[in-house]
Order: sequence, then structure tokens, then C-alpha cells
Amino acid sequence: MLTTMGLFSGKVGLIMGVANDRSIAWAIAEALHREGAELAYTHLPGPSNERRVRRLVEAHQPKVFLPCDVQSDDDIANVFSAIEDQYGQLDLVVHAVAFAPPAELRNPYVETTRQGWHVAMDISAYSLVAVSRAARGLMESGGSILTISYFGAEKVMPGYNVMGVCKAALEHSVRYLAWDLGPKNIRVNAISAGPVRTLSSAGIAGFDEMQRHAAQKSPLRRNVDLHELASTAVFLLSEMSSGITGEILHVDCGYNIVGL
Repeated sequence: MLTTMGLFSGKVGLIMGVANDRSIAWAIAEALHREGAELAYTHLPGPSNERRVRRLVEAHQPKVFLPCDVQSDDDIANVFSAIEDQYGQLDLVVHAVAFAPPAELRNPYVETTRQGWHVAMDISAYSLVAVSRAARGLMESGGSILTISYFGAEKVMPGYNVMGVCKAALEHSVRYLAWDLGPKNIRVNAISAGPVRTLSSAGIAGFDEMQRHAAQKSPLRRNVDLHELASTAVFLLSEMSSGITGEILHVDCGYNIVGL
């Protein structure tokens, strides 16, 4: 695990997408906290979601811990208003938010419903736009925004269905946001993570086969782990990557370079 002794001391970050201790967002949050970052957290609305996430993050003693439905502009505004009131600044955002109705993941892509499409795109892709717009006003000294993608954005991964199209939209949003926010010295990047078992991946048909195939075919002959994703996030969120923006960085043990 990368450690650089207080790399984020004095920095304020927002973590969106922690669901449990196997979340990519949580692995990143732990790495940022070890490096000295002060972290704010959002959680899905509802008492059970709040309890589950609170148990994880309470050791970090967050001063901002709020529900956020990313389909609600009011919820997003409330989160960023609380961060402004508490800190007056924001340096880092980790956007690890994605959702599609279960039926849309089970069904072939050609059977995607109009309503399912709108929900999946709104939560999985548009939310990055809404969050970045809200964040820019608190990043007066620049900042870094990071989201999470998957190779299904680039190639057909059977079973990934509408989420693959959402991730494609997310990845191109990264590029356009990087262009728009670059003059404010705000960088926007994405990690294209290899298949890791999370709460979200549990809803993907054939996910176990995806993992087996990736381990067999990747140059490193294994799957990526959460610590490797977290270390890459530390790099992309820090000044170590100050010249990098609009990039989709594959962290998948090399699987993306293999054609057969």
C-alpha cells in the first residue's frame, strides 16, 4: 500500500459511494485518511443505510455526514453547503456512485426500458456532472475529482448491459469536465477498475465468470485488489499527478490490453 506520510494534510475531501467495507470508495477513503485528509461523507437516504455507513466512518470522526440522493439537486446542494459552512473549501471529491434497476441488468440491453435508462444514466453518469458543478465553487485553489469506471464502457461485457453504456457516458463526461474545469486548476480523472466484488457487482449476471476470465487472461494472471485501486486513487487525487486530467486509468492487471 502506497504511503507518503501526510500527503493530504490540510486537505478536505468528499467521499460519495461508501456502502460497506468492501466498497471501492471505502478503500480509497481509508487511504486518504491515513495520508491526513479531513473527509466528509455522504450515504444513501434511509436509516439502515445511515447506520451501516456510520459504523464504518465513525473512526474518522467526520464533521459532515449527510444523506444524498444524487437525483436530488437539493440533496447535493445541502451537502456542499454543509462542507462550505464547516471548512470553507474542498480539495478532493471521490465519486463512486452507480445504479441501474435490477431488471435492467438482468435483461438484454435491447430490452432496456426508457424509465430504466433514465434512472441508470441519471445516477451513474449525470451525477458526476452535478457534483462537479457543485464542487467547483469550493475549489478556489484547484482540486481533483475522481470517479470509478469499468472496461464495460469500452467493450461489450455480457451481463453488464445498460451499465456499460452508462460508464461510457461517464468516461466521456470525465473528458468534457476536465476541459471545462481545467482553467480553474481542477483535474477530473477516472479509474477503470478490474472486476472486484462489491455490493454493486452482486447485481451483475455472470460476475463470477467475469472475475475468472479476467484472472486467466490478464498479463498478471490475477485480479486487482482494493488496495491497488486505493493506491492509484491517492496518486490521481494528489499533486503527484498534477499534469494529468481527463484520463481513464486502467487498474486491471493489464486485462484491457489483451485481445483474445
